[in-house]
Formats: sequence, C-alpha cells, structure tokens
Amino acid sequence: MKVHVKEDDRVFVLRGKDKGKSGKVLQVIPAKNRVIVEGVNIVTKHKRPDQRTQTGGIIHQEAAIDASNVMLVCPKCKRPSKVGRKVSNDGEKVRFCKACDATIDVISKGRK
Repeated sequence: MKVHVKEDDRVFVLRGKDKGKSGKVLQVIPAKNRVIVEGVNIVTKHKRPDQRTQTGGIIHQEAAIDASNVMLVCPKCKRPSKVGRKVSNDGEKVRFCKACDATIDVISKGRK
C-alpha cells in the first residue's frame, strides 16, 4: 500500500491522544500503513536485563500510528496540506502541495 509521507517529512497529527502535535517521520511501514513520528505516541516498555545489556528498566519510545492520522506540513507555506502527485514538464514524477501548488520533492525520474 502506498503511503503519502516519506521518512524525514514533517507531519501534523490529526487524531489520537497527540492531536495537534507535529514531528519528523522516523520510519514508514507501508505494509501496515503506519508511520512512527518523533515525539508522538510515546509508550512505556519494561525491559529486562540480558547478557549483552546488563541494565534493564523502564524505556519510553515512539510507537506507530496510522498514516491516515497524519498530514504533511508543506515546506513552503508551513501549514498542513494534502499531497498530490503529478508528472512535471521535465517528465519527472513529483509530489506537490495542494494548498499552494509548490513542489515538495521528486519521486522518480520518468521516461524520456
């Protein structure tokens, strides 16, 4: 399944306990349509000490959230907006902001 965001994109959280927060996408899991966002959906895990790491304890880390609950923040207009895909005049596939029509990045080189 295609996800509308990539790693290192800045996103805004639309739903859930962290609604209104924004952060950088650390990891995208397209098979499950989920993303891990920096500083969002922090969960507590209890880790036991093992042979390699002698220290155990309580660890706080980010958990995955559904990709439909985040919206890309446009680098140009600095606000959350929908993302579109189109083929530019050069024949390149690009992602663009539907609010200000600015090009976000190049997805891939097209055929010439």
